Amino acid sequence: MNLPDLLAKFSGLRALVVGDICLDRWCYYDPSVAEPSRETGIPRVGVVATEVTPGAGGTIANNLVALGAGRVSVIGAIGQDGFGFELEHALADRKIEYNLLVASKRIQTFTYTKLINQASGVEDLPRCDFLNTRRLPEDVENQLIVNFNAHFHEFDVILVSDQAETEPGGVVTAPLRDLIADVAERYPEKVIVADSRARIERFRNVIAKPNHDEASAACRRLFGETDLHRLRSFIGGRPLLVTKGDRGVLLVDERGEHLVPSEKVPHPVDICGAGDSFAAGLGLALRAGCDFPTAIRFGNLVSSITIMKKGTGTAVPEEILAKAAVRLN
Repeated sequence: MNLPDLLAKFSGLRALVVGDICLDRWCYYDPSVAEPSRETGIPRVGVVATEVTPGAGGTIANNLVALGAGRVSVIGAIGQDGFGFELEHALADRKIEYNLLVASKRIQTFTYTKLINQASGVEDLPRCDFLNTRRLPEDVENQLIVNFNAHFHEFDVILVSDQAETEPGGVVTAPLRDLIADVAERYPEKVIVADSRARIERFRNVIAKPNHDEASAACRRLFGETDLHRLRSFIGGRPLLVTKGDRGVLLVDERGEHLVPSEKVPHPVDICGAGDSFAAGLGLALRAGCDFPTAIRFGNLVSSITIMKKGTGTAVPEEILAKAAVRLN
């Protein structure tokens, strides 16, 4: 299948992102107005402009839309707060369906606030994150399960984003993981890819996509040593994809380990969201009929474009075709 034909198939695919759908707030501050507070004497950070984008699972969804998927929807949980309002609008602006989000007054919207020096364009102050450090309320968890169970059949590709690193976890709780595992087993034609920062070994029957550090940590928790083949078997035997940055992706399957190299990109602008753009390209390519090495190469092609953009960038088909043409010349 040539690249234009592959890209053309995406318009017929329906993709669902389930998990931690976050808000990224890019706050530009002016150092010249950092005068101390009159009340406390504490220096202020004077934010003069703000941009908002969907983050974490929202970044995956944004990339799916940019790649031309015919339908993109998200399932997650948000607070009934201003950040939740901003996130819904950011999703709607990108034509991402958000009607399956569960809003609750008992949680706050998972938000990353990034402070960027307007003079230098550099993020040079500590990030301010709004996290949920308690277990997801039972009523929210139950509604997420209802939403997933009622709608998963509508989608060809399901991408799971388990972004939370706190011990209680985020949206992807044990009952939701069990439901995803059951769907993956009963509907093998669906492409289900799971990405987890802190607990990839708790997933079952899915295509797991940890990075090297996450996979090694999971192995040590399970076996006391790094053994990727045992990790793959423990998760359920589907191919295990271990991303290794600019070295490429290690494909672990029944035939062994095979490194699918990626193109070296000198001086990337921003690697934030590279794994999310890779996952979006991978999932669509697999469902469109590519084998794993080909789908990995396509995902790498997508991420090689997005890392040359500030923030959590995306790649559209025209950019992908142009990049591929340059490679061939």
